[in-house]
Amino acid sequence: MNAPLTNKLAALTPASPRNFNVEDIRKDFPILAREIYDKPLVYLDNAASAQKPVQVISAITKVMETEYANVHRGLHYLSNAATDAFEAARQQVQKFLNAKHLEEIVFTAGATDGINLVAQSYLEPIIQPGDEIILSVLEHHSNIVPWHFLRERYGAVLKWVPADEFGNLDMDVFHSFLNERTKLVAITQMSNALGTITPVAEIITAAHKNDIPVLVDGCQGSVHLSCDMQEMDCDFYVMSGHKLYGPSGVGVLYAKHKLLETMRPYRGGGEMIREVHQDHVTYADAPHKFEAGTPPIIEVIALGAAVAYMMQFTRSDMADHEAALGKYGRELLAQIPKVKILGPQDASAILAFTVDSAHPHDVATFLDRSGVAVRAGHHCAQPLMRHLGVPATARASFAIYNTREEVDIFAAALEKTIGFFG
Repeated sequence: MNAPLTNKLAALTPASPRNFNVEDIRKDFPILAREIYDKPLVYLDNAASAQKPVQVISAITKVMETEYANVHRGLHYLSNAATDAFEAARQQVQKFLNAKHLEEIVFTAGATDGINLVAQSYLEPIIQPGDEIILSVLEHHSNIVPWHFLRERYGAVLKWVPADEFGNLDMDVFHSFLNERTKLVAITQMSNALGTITPVAEIITAAHKNDIPVLVDGCQGSVHLSCDMQEMDCDFYVMSGHKLYGPSGVGVLYAKHKLLETMRPYRGGGEMIREVHQDHVTYADAPHKFEAGTPPIIEVIALGAAVAYMMQFTRSDMADHEAALGKYGRELLAQIPKVKILGPQDASAILAFTVDSAHPHDVATFLDRSGVAVRAGHHCAQPLMRHLGVPATARASFAIYNTREEVDIFAAALEKTIGFFG
């Protein structure tokens, strides 16, 4: 017989915290040993997508080699084994987020899919012309475009909270926006473009005093910050698997159970139904009514392994390490002529900058020849770029496996790049 669900979950769950040692951690990530252009890979594009540890790679391989079948409703051994592993991953994510109910964990195709789900299943049925949605200029396009759909189709009004040059939100403006027409606040926990941490506690408290629900984009926050749903008390929270050292094509929507019960299904098909007749249909309970069709089985199981990997370490150890790298990087770049640092000036796992003499795309291309991977562009945050008065930035972003030595290599390569451009 296949292992029961409790055994599957126990296999994922660490028995005790693991000592945070970056050299040991690096051994878990095979790709970090490769070279780029005959130089050691220095991977600083983690805000876009993180690399994968052997624990996640092994989980994928194990499913494909020994336990793959479609999940739920199967009566044979492999289907039961895959279903157990799939639902164990849901329990692991529940623990990771400290969600009160297992049913509050909805697997999605990614954070973007989760935000679209909230827009279409929760807000679209109740939105009226003139109703307002509060955003900030820090938002990723994934937390902008779904609300534009409601603006275009139903006359919703988008209200934008401005920020200063460091990415700090103008909270006086935010508080002034709250009124009886506000139907949702959608805010990032941590800016993907600048690394700024937003005051989500103040935002959620103020919104709830006005009976306004809050969606938090946790794509960066779930990696670098606390994401305890009981402590945060947001109504919706989304995160993306591939930024959490897991696979792409999978994400999570957390939503309070009382809201999920009232929300209509997002997509129709198999799995999300109770009964289908020629003249009517009834739907399954949450979370399954939001998981139509064959789910990303392998990806969900690997996501469970990814969050279990992260839960080996204390959140403070991870956050302190990443912030220390960000602070060190800022100190080095501040000494390089023609470099301007944007966003927080002290400690953040994301470091955005521009170079006076070169376009960010050129900077990233030249850094690549030194084996240093950074991202350049508008980072899916065009409103923020316009707000800052720049067309694009370069961005280095740090993970638990990055080192001070890699930051040194990055800074030296940047100096060399600037020298080339004069």
